[in-house]
Amino acid sequence: MKSIAFAAAAAAAVLAAPALAQEAPTWSLAIHGGAGVIERAQLSPERDAAYRAGLQAALDAGSAVLARGGSSLDAVQAAVEVMEDNPLFNAGRGAVFTSAGKNELDAAVMDGTDLNAGSVAGLTRTRHPIAAARAVMEKSPHVMLIGEGAETFARSAGLEEVGPGFFFTESRWQALLKALRDAGQPLPPRPEGAPAEPARLGPAAPLAFNLHEAPLDERKFGTVGAVARDSQGRLAAATSTGGMTAKRWGRVGDVPVIGAGTYASNADGCAVSATGSGEYFIRATVARDICARTATGASVQQAADAEIAEVGSIGGDGGVIVMGKDGVHAFSMNTSGMYRGAVSSTSPARVAIYGDEEAAR
Repeated sequence: MKSIAFAAAAAAAVLAAPALAQEAPTWSLAIHGGAGVIERAQLSPERDAAYRAGLQAALDAGSAVLARGGSSLDAVQAAVEVMEDNPLFNAGRGAVFTSAGKNELDAAVMDGTDLNAGSVAGLTRTRHPIAAARAVMEKSPHVMLIGEGAETFARSAGLEEVGPGFFFTESRWQALLKALRDAGQPLPPRPEGAPAEPARLGPAAPLAFNLHEAPLDERKFGTVGAVARDSQGRLAAATSTGGMTAKRWGRVGDVPVIGAGTYASNADGCAVSATGSGEYFIRATVARDICARTATGASVQQAADAEIAEVGSIGGDGGVIVMGKDGVHAFSMNTSGMYRGAVSSTSPARVAIYGDEEAAR
């Protein structure tokens, strides 16, 4: 618990409110790429740089939408889609595998202006799950669709489909095999369309992984997300994930559960995207509770810190990003790191990885 307390204190200290003299932003965007045990000793300089470049690319995509007067919904979708296509992050391409050797993808999006929301769970062929979640919100009478029905709906909405090999990365596959061996469970066949396993230099030699894939020993909660306020004051949130390595029985975490991993409300004055041990975030209704706190006068940082402390009190780990109605954002975590970044009309883009780093405000 000492590491949790230290990380929370460090995050609060370095991510305090902006200076009073700073001009209020007309638009603002914050993103995350997952939280967990992320320490400097774990990442090589090259991989550290690759993660920062991936975060920057997502900020660039979302801020380009906002800078030209686009909507917060378009901005969060654009940012998340970039991370869904980046194999460093556990969402879309690069997602972790189920115990059956499949990628099952979840996502959610919410419009803070009218509380409209959409989510999907268990997608296996839709390239951008966040686009499917938005289609559910805007083109169906429903909020959540799952499995084959969600896939059929996404196809009917004209969304791009890909083969299972598209999502495959060697590091995620090897992580699955290790997890199954450690648990004494059977190993599934290599997925159709996956490239041949890379050759080893010797029988006991480790596989050499691409620096643009997640490390094999990664110990983080793999989720990506974005929250934004546009120039018209509209708030939106979006979150996407591949879930947990070796998950079974159709497990679904907090991401597509509106009010747990994703929520936005202009009336309450906040938009939230979470990343962490999903079962705990569901139990604590994290995203909705943060907005309830801001609705009664808490700052976004106060609300985020209080809710993450509550998650920690029941045994959960992770973090959140929160956007306020004034364009001020907050990061909070009880882990040693969270891939994150932010940019606004008045502040340049900045990204951070470790708990003691300052990210943009």
